Amino acid sequence: MADKTADHTVPDGGAAPAAAGAALPLAGITVMDLSRALAGPYCTALLGDLGADIIKVESAKGGDSTRSWPPFEDEHSLYFDSTNRNKQSIAVDFYTEAGRRLLWDLAVAADVLVENFRPGVLATMGLDPAALREANPGLVIASVSGFGTTGPLSQAAGLDQVAQGMSGLMSVTGPDADSPTRVGVPVMDLYAGVFTAVGICASLAGRAGNGGQGHEVGTSLLEAGLAVSAFQGQNYLSTGAVPVPQGNNHPVLSPYGVFRTADIPAIIAVGNQAHWAKFCAIIDAPELEHDPRFAVGRDRSEHRAELTELIEAKLVHRPGLEWIEAFRAAGIPTGPIYTYAQAFDDPQVQALDMVQTVARTDGSALPLLRGPLSINGTATGVRKAPPALGEDTRSVLEGLGLDESQIAGLVEAGIVQEHGREGVRS
Repeated sequence: MADKTADHTVPDGGAAPAAAGAALPLAGITVMDLSRALAGPYCTALLGDLGADIIKVESAKGGDSTRSWPPFEDEHSLYFDSTNRNKQSIAVDFYTEAGRRLLWDLAVAADVLVENFRPGVLATMGLDPAALREANPGLVIASVSGFGTTGPLSQAAGLDQVAQGMSGLMSVTGPDADSPTRVGVPVMDLYAGVFTAVGICASLAGRAGNGGQGHEVGTSLLEAGLAVSAFQGQNYLSTGAVPVPQGNNHPVLSPYGVFRTADIPAIIAVGNQAHWAKFCAIIDAPELEHDPRFAVGRDRSEHRAELTELIEAKLVHRPGLEWIEAFRAAGIPTGPIYTYAQAFDDPQVQALDMVQTVARTDGSALPLLRGPLSINGTATGVRKAPPALGEDTRSVLEGLGLDESQIAGLVEAGIVQEHGREGVRS
């Protein structure tokens, strides 16, 4: 991996070039990030990719809980590293009066506050949204919860797989109706983070037309899960039909799914009649194109099992990569099923420069995925490695206007902690 990313290294955790030297869209926006785990941090990582100054405010008593979550590289949590690029960390004792005053000052100075506590907890921390709005009318307050702010579960703890189950997603994932299966990554957290980032950007864009007023933006893991039900959810709402899993087959289109070849499985997607004619020609099966069972898309879906058997009888005579090359040349979407090792080795993935190597504060190298966005044709970069707990405490306090004696007093009193001082873990 190191050799493949050598040309995309950001030395000493420094700044990667901005898109074509231009300011990123959220440059000058300050985000106070009180979130932890995944949904909120994923949201703020996206905002950081777009140029926002992310101040990750963590409890001095251990910081973000994911700092202790596996997998690990030495003492570094790779779970934490995966969603905390381009951020500063300040460690504050949330349970002291002076610490809460500091939280207030950080919030009032920010453009955006992001949190994912249970509804109402923010106010108990001395950050009542109404009071914050009075002190800083332009502040955008963004919240992510498990189940939303109303209803019988509003105060219940919610995690990704719980939301996957309750949203219906697991009921359409897996080999059959008796084997509901979670998606292999925490998609409810990730979608909630994306939706929150969209809401924040919309509020920031709309402040000028709203008299400078910010908004309170909110979503939940459950709402995110329902929102991505797409045609599966709409099918039930409109017809009453309860969708069931289709394994590796597309639930409504055929042939679209995973097919056996002579060596490896291949994903093939025939989405229209033109593709169907080309597909039949490539596999040397003109009889399938004119078979009334497979005449149009609805017919092919109704006779999926028969069609799959006939297609695979053709595909098993050639290696999968040969078929993939032939289908791609004809404009038919297709591809292999990769492990992550194979995915990162793929020439297309490497051409996208998705991996950049940065240096942590302890000097260790970290190959890290950049964000998925490009601005003016240039991909957003990793400007700063995920921070150690309290790595930026001093610089954040200086940004609030505190002088050296004030900062020293807070450190000595244990109100804040700096990385490298006794009792602070990276």
